[in-house]
Amino acid sequence: MIKLVGFDGDDTLWHSEGFYQSAHDAFEQIVGHYVDLAHLGLRDRLLATERRNIRLFGYGAKGMTLSMLEAAIDITQSRISATDLHRIIAIGKEVLAHPVELLPGIRAAVEAVAEHHHVVLITKGDLFHQEQKVASSGLADLFRRIEIVSEKDERAYRRVLAEFELSPQHFAMVGNSLRSDIAPVVQLGGWGVYMPYHVTWAHEADSDFVDHTSHVAQVDGPSGIAAAIEELQTRAAA
Repeated sequence: MIKLVGFDGDDTLWHSEGFYQSAHDAFEQIVGHYVDLAHLGLRDRLLATERRNIRLFGYGAKGMTLSMLEAAIDITQSRISATDLHRIIAIGKEVLAHPVELLPGIRAAVEAVAEHHHVVLITKGDLFHQEQKVASSGLADLFRRIEIVSEKDERAYRRVLAEFELSPQHFAMVGNSLRSDIAPVVQLGGWGVYMPYHVTWAHEADSDFVDHTSHVAQVDGPSGIAAAIEELQTRAAA
């Protein structure tokens, strides 16, 4: 039986990636005053910088901002002005300060799952920013535990499950990222409810995961989560 259900935060409970995409658009406008974007592959170069820096800065708006500053200096060969560097910092601050916007119907979805299962929030990113999002979301009271991790991998999920004294087959994870929310859990022997978001960061979209075990159910939105969990429960019982 599935005893514990985890929920992702960004783009599962609340909107997130759209704000980062808007920040990238604003970044392009600034750097576009110095170089020809059409021949530069700016998004790919910024993504490469962000990936390289994840192990140093972690995930989130602060790491994105530092990577944008580094990329801007590199791409413009240090010609970018201090004024425009300050504009890039302001872009990052706007993402950090953006109000939390819940996905429609997500509170009801979590409440429906919580009627039959213990629920936890497992989200990754900058600790301070994620804590702010959780506090502002109005959802904290629904979760038995809130885990903010630096990376969502098998080791992180094993640690959470060990704290609950559960084996993976008793755990299901709900999220929008195959790479971070679904693949590690299923590879451990757990279950996944995949709820794609309309836009995904390229780093999170980089996954070759394929479910060969029928341990994953896909839903179009929050209204389908509770039924998907029960469907996985039926598969688990079988």
